[in-house]
Amino acid sequence: MDDQELRAEADAILAELVGDPGGASRLREDQWQAVSALVRDRRRALVVQRTGWGKSAVYFVATALLRRRGSGPTVIVSPLLALMRNQVESAARAGIRARTINSANPEEWDTIHTEVERGETDVLLVSPERLNSVDFREQTLPKLAATTGLLVVDEAHCISDWGHDFRPDYRRLRSMLADLSPGIPVLATTATANARVTADVAEQLGTGAGEALVLRGSLERESLRLGVLQLPDAAHRLAWLAEHLDELPGSGIIYALTVAAAEEATAFLRQRGFPVASYTGRTENADRLQAEADLLGNRVKALVATSALGMGFDKPDLGFVVHLGSPSSPIAYYQQVGRAGRGVRHADVLMLPGKEDEAIWRYFADTAFPREPQVRQTLTALADAERPLSVPALEATVDLRRTRLETMLKVLDVDGAVSRVKGGWITTGEPWRYDAERYARVARQRAAEQEAMRAYARTDTCRMEFLRGQLDDPEAAPCGRCDNCAGPWIEPSVSTDALTGAERELDRPGVEVEPRRMWPTGMPALGIDLKGRIPAKEQCATGRALGRLSDIGWGNRLRPLLADNASDGPVPDDVLRAAVTVLADWARSPGGWATEGPDAAPRPVGVVALPSMSRPHLVATLARGVADVGRMPFLGTIAHTGDGHAVRRSNSAQRLRALSGTFAVPEDLAAALAATPGPVLLVDDYTDSGWTLAVAARLLRRAGSGEVLPLVLAAAA
Repeated sequence: MDDQELRAEADAILAELVGDPGGASRLREDQWQAVSALVRDRRRALVVQRTGWGKSAVYFVATALLRRRGSGPTVIVSPLLALMRNQVESAARAGIRARTINSANPEEWDTIHTEVERGETDVLLVSPERLNSVDFREQTLPKLAATTGLLVVDEAHCISDWGHDFRPDYRRLRSMLADLSPGIPVLATTATANARVTADVAEQLGTGAGEALVLRGSLERESLRLGVLQLPDAAHRLAWLAEHLDELPGSGIIYALTVAAAEEATAFLRQRGFPVASYTGRTENADRLQAEADLLGNRVKALVATSALGMGFDKPDLGFVVHLGSPSSPIAYYQQVGRAGRGVRHADVLMLPGKEDEAIWRYFADTAFPREPQVRQTLTALADAERPLSVPALEATVDLRRTRLETMLKVLDVDGAVSRVKGGWITTGEPWRYDAERYARVARQRAAEQEAMRAYARTDTCRMEFLRGQLDDPEAAPCGRCDNCAGPWIEPSVSTDALTGAERELDRPGVEVEPRRMWPTGMPALGIDLKGRIPAKEQCATGRALGRLSDIGWGNRLRPLLADNASDGPVPDDVLRAAVTVLADWARSPGGWATEGPDAAPRPVGVVALPSMSRPHLVATLARGVADVGRMPFLGTIAHTGDGHAVRRSNSAQRLRALSGTFAVPEDLAAALAATPGPVLLVDDYTDSGWTLAVAARLLRRAGSGEVLPLVLAAAA
């Protein structure tokens, strides 16, 4: 078949894919170049093209052509669950049978594996986390590598250390690439790769298979109109949304930096009568599916989302993207805003930066690769173990939070120093070098990205040109549409009513603090005889905090008060009033001590304070203030013995080890508990891991107190 016939066949498949059978739909020349390279030349190619360019059309058309010529199924590795669901539906229109294996459908995995083996599946979409599953890697991956007809790596910037969203699981693809049969085409796609990332990914693609073809196009988005609106505070930003959301075209996405901020914005906008839905890492899968369907069907004005939605939502007529706070990377920002305006001529993109943004960046910035002693400690623990160690077991040895420990192990796995097996992790014994220079370069790049976002917010030059420049687009030029090119198009005013409503929403204190129920794994190995479930009579109850440090309401008020460099002092009057409000709401909640009926809880008999090394005056005045207003006796302060050592943002095992022997119930407090048996309020300034509250509650319960009810100023997240 010559090129003309192959092109005609490809165009016919595209027409079916877009729902236009027999119509005039045709691949553009750049799309055809990619399809031809895969189908005719069986090459490895990297496509760097803007969101909406049509990368999925390339791999679905190539799949149909290859399958008609006897090739095996296409394997698509993608981190985007929402996009996976969209693409399964799109493929069906062209008669392409697509299935997906990801964390949301484990009950279907066995059936899907059977369908693939029988040749009943044309496309298998796999999340990168599956590549790190022992069973998948050892049983399924070799079969896929031997039988696949096309490998597609979506969001390929995730392969590179330099990509804004590097994922160690993606590096597993190097093994699959090496195991592919000769002549199997590979397509890597991304919309957000600068020159360095492009070169890195192309080199990895071409390893052992000749030089990869790089197809890079302009990143201009002619439908997008970009703007930045500087407003005084979080209340003004919420009020602006309530005042102007209806003026934004169609339906869209409102991105927030934290789960708490997304939930606050959703609650406020619903109060103001807007049909919106929240979409975060805490959203249940069924609710996510419903939220996606509602946005696709234009039944909601917006999804208020965190990066859990990310770039993986395919709605061509998305009319706007608003960022409630500035992301920390211009490349990630370009990708998120790129969801808008794909199938419409005009879409609005607006960023509402906040003073709290950089504090949130810092809070979530524990992604740097761990220090060498921590890495060596992990390797030694694995080498000394007689059997594979799970991550919870390693936590007893290595002072790293679980997410950082898991990420570190995945990197070491890719580097060949450790291996994941059934039951946990083992060391390979292979020599390994700590590449401090490389990790420092990555850290410097992240810092440079943050500085670029500061510059984007204040620039008086073209905003689209700025973003394209960050992606090394050689064709970057003024867009003529953004607020700097064409003049401001955003009305900044808000009404008194909207502002008052926003302030009232953000000023409302009170979030639940869930207690610890289980002791961490591995404590006996540390000489601490605690394991299994914490006995019910030694647990603390579900507590309350004024807010989370990650929210844009009370978080903004509490972060400066609890900062490492903040001076100690008496509790501010507004904070004490808020604590009393939380206490009153707690008492009136279902089952609270101010309610009536058989389920009403007994009223607290007194207040106990936790000792604070950094803010003793703050905690003491908070505890006594709550006691005075609540007309409860202040029973005393738990003693700090001076044993133990401070561990900041550590994992559970290390945190509990540090707390072992740190506290004691002094005699006067024990006597007060005995004299006034019943529930007590336990007051502290801050809870992160929850282990300080758990240890203190256990001591108080053993000393004779009733239920322990924690009341703290701030929860971590």
